[in-house]
Amino acid sequence: MIRAFKRLLVEVAAAPYRRAGRFAWHFARGKLKSDPVFIALLERNLLPEKARLLDLGCGQGLLASLLLAARALHEAGLWPPDWAPPPRLDGVRGIELMPADVARARQALLERAEIIEGDIRLADFGIADAVVVLDVLHYMAYPDQETLLRRIRNVLTPRGVLLLRVGDAGAGLPFLVSFWVDRLVTFLRGHRLPALYCRPLPAWCSLLEELGFRVEAIPMSQGMPFANVLLAARLG
Repeated sequence: MIRAFKRLLVEVAAAPYRRAGRFAWHFARGKLKSDPVFIALLERNLLPEKARLLDLGCGQGLLASLLLAARALHEAGLWPPDWAPPPRLDGVRGIELMPADVARARQALLERAEIIEGDIRLADFGIADAVVVLDVLHYMAYPDQETLLRRIRNVLTPRGVLLLRVGDAGAGLPFLVSFWVDRLVTFLRGHRLPALYCRPLPAWCSLLEELGFRVEAIPMSQGMPFANVLLAARLG
């Protein structure tokens, strides 16, 4: 039953991307099916019950679409009884650097989310109860990582949560696989190969703890030979 529900959730979340073209729709379906982090946020009840959400490096807005779909299925009485209800969103702000992704997100989500084209190092964050940053920080130099995390802490409400997915540079072969897959995908999408700024998991945790977060590290590479870890970092 849970498998069937997850398939339904993915299809409902991906459906708005038909407005943005075949590529956007196929990418949404494939990413939501294959990447465990999206369903895990709901299954593990990692987001606040009521939240202003800030998604940094939001791509084409898949997380927002997933959460909106989850809420719709819950209100329709189709939610798994063993799962906590999905968050009620008091607003969604996504910030993305790539214009094509911004365009697809806006076409799919319409007025249901605010999608801003900009550099997350400079953009206005507003106030948030939950901030999500998936697979982004390693593209930024170490001082910029620290500055960004400090800015996130300052815009979070007192019991806010930061959900940060990183690669564990101390994980050996799985990290090397993650590293080269990342570079290959970047190249295939037509971008230049950037320098990557990675840290071992203990260093990521120490950095967040120094900023006042309590950190839970959750492996997030189910079924894939990667070194991905989701850090659930909470204030208060």
